Amino acid sequence: MNKLLITNARLVNEGEIRDADVLVHGERIEKIAAGITAEDSCQVLDAQGKFLLPGMIDDQVHFREPGLTNKGDMATESAAAVAGGITSFMDMPNVNPQTTNREALADKYVMAEGRCSANYAFYLGATNRNIEEIKALQVNESCGIKAFMGASTGDMLVDNQESLELLFEHAPVIVLTHCEHSPTIRDNEARAKTDFGENVPMTEHPNIRSANACLLSSSQAVDLARRHDALLHVLHLTTAVEMGLFSKAHRSEKRITAEVCVHHLWFDDSRYEELGTRIKCNPAIKRPEDRLALLKAVNEGRIDIIATDHAPHTISEKGKSYFKAPAGLPLVQHVMQCLFDLAKDEKLSYENIVDKTSHAVADIFGVVDRGYVREGYFADLVIMDPDKPYTVSSANLLAKCHWSPFERHTFSSSVDTTIVNGTIVYQDGALTGDIAGQRIAFSRAR
Repeated sequence: MNKLLITNARLVNEGEIRDADVLVHGERIEKIAAGITAEDSCQVLDAQGKFLLPGMIDDQVHFREPGLTNKGDMATESAAAVAGGITSFMDMPNVNPQTTNREALADKYVMAEGRCSANYAFYLGATNRNIEEIKALQVNESCGIKAFMGASTGDMLVDNQESLELLFEHAPVIVLTHCEHSPTIRDNEARAKTDFGENVPMTEHPNIRSANACLLSSSQAVDLARRHDALLHVLHLTTAVEMGLFSKAHRSEKRITAEVCVHHLWFDDSRYEELGTRIKCNPAIKRPEDRLALLKAVNEGRIDIIATDHAPHTISEKGKSYFKAPAGLPLVQHVMQCLFDLAKDEKLSYENIVDKTSHAVADIFGVVDRGYVREGYFADLVIMDPDKPYTVSSANLLAKCHWSPFERHTFSSSVDTTIVNGTIVYQDGALTGDIAGQRIAFSRAR
């Protein structure tokens, strides 16, 4: 097996930053120490002045396969992901056909094999009627069970109270929830139509997908989890008012955890005038005060994970009017650069970025041998250059939809190198062509 030595790195790992060399042998990390001597056959990467991190594990993406591959697919979106420093992803079930039974789940793993630049896992989707499929799910078959407790596509809105009770009572693995209260949203939509007709401005989006709609639903999810002692992970939180639902305790002491997505840490509602439907997402990007509250919650431990919710749509779809334009943004290629800019502005620390994008995801989901830079672990690594600016342009976009809300923005840092299972898959601004992704293994049961 080939050996790769990373020298002179500023290793960010397990709550500290230190100078270290890392020796990779085959797929795994063999040694972490200062001053490792390179063997004659060893490839050497000099990371002088750069940060070395465990690769990001993105617990929420929509790569659109099967059935929606005009927007994205596992090959294109995982390529964009490794260019953004993501070495593992967990893909959502709202595709076509929906991943709401174990047969469809198995089919997605077959589709992914040999095609993904990053490591992969898939969610089983909950419905009002598939409790027997949920009961039969085995721990290592899926990263978790996704429940849309708010408006969704097809058969995936779980709004029946009895179905929700059964889900939280019997789920054999962690339950993840999209929390928005659909009746409140429908009332808000009706009021907006009364005020504006069909030409509702994008500035109304956070009023329609309101803070109250979020709070009603997330409060219900937390109550269900507490009563049934279920593992719950609440996705893409957006409001200050919801933060009181979540504990500051370390994740090892919690059965209810929380996630924020990078766009809710980056944008606020002042950007709707400029970007319009390009930043339309559900739940909505809200007020500056909410953005600051989310950053505070990340720093004090109420929020455990930072993700992307990468959700590409075609640019023609996003160019439609408010009610017709779909919600979702392509984000995987620029997530680490966003977070490094927040660190440069002293909104986040580098240690906390690594904890929320890698360590916490591995711990909460029970990811086997990934998420940390440790001897014996898989070599899923990212080298970040904090001093090399990167301007987003059409020419360097890799997602199939080929647009970004960051176009023409210059980040202060760049992803220098991404390594998946010991293989360099992205370096110096280009994919290497190696497809190194593997199926992720899990060990955490209810």
